Amino acid sequence: MSLRVKQALVILAGVVAAAIMVGLGLWQLQVFTDQGNASAQARAKQPAVVLLDFVNPDGTVGDIYGKPVTVTGHYLPEEQERILGADGVVRVLSALELPNGRVLPVVRGTIAQGVEAPAPPSGEHSEAGIFLPSEAADDTPTSRGYTLSTVRLPQLAQLWPQPLMPGFITLDAAASARQGLSPATVSLPEGEGSWRNSGYALQWWAFALFALGMSWRIAHSIGKRRAGVTGMGSAEVE
Repeated sequence: MSLRVKQALVILAGVVAAAIMVGLGLWQLQVFTDQGNASAQARAKQPAVVLLDFVNPDGTVGDIYGKPVTVTGHYLPEEQERILGADGVVRVLSALELPNGRVLPVVRGTIAQGVEAPAPPSGEHSEAGIFLPSEAADDTPTSRGYTLSTVRLPQLAQLWPQPLMPGFITLDAAASARQGLSPATVSLPEGEGSWRNSGYALQWWAFALFALGMSWRIAHSIGKRRAGVTGMGSAEVE
């Protein structure tokens, strides 16, 4: 077998081994992601708790994001926004003033573009929904008649004068229907998968790099040994 064929086979073996290890790393990473999604879904299915029991007077919150909560307060009809997202969906966001004086933004549901949102219910009202953190900024330009493109609390604080709660809720389909709105989709926050699986993914990728490096070194070493043997043979002939 020629030198080049031997070297090519060694490098090929290293590439195959590295490819397998990369695949194993991707599988471990997918396990990590799936575990995180399952964790977020599990949190969203827990029994609802009273939101104010998990919000401190200074506005800090306990382990409550992504969990169902209940709140009681009264809507401020003058504080209502239509949020046009990048997907073209218009969400109706209303201010629910709570007993502690803070305002909780509530996504009551959705409407078609160009349609006026119905007024929120009057009087004291109890609502339930999954408590979510402020959404990320969206670079999509807001269309005429729409102030926001996401439920971005820092932006909302510039529109509503009342102090805001550090999050918002989205009503379920039944509650939205009772208020004459279509349901809004809830985007759950990312859950935490097992960091062990994430570490395994990194290990497999490190092994893949090691396999590639070793295959190159072995192939190079074979070439050096062959060159050395050839050189010795030439010296003997002389």
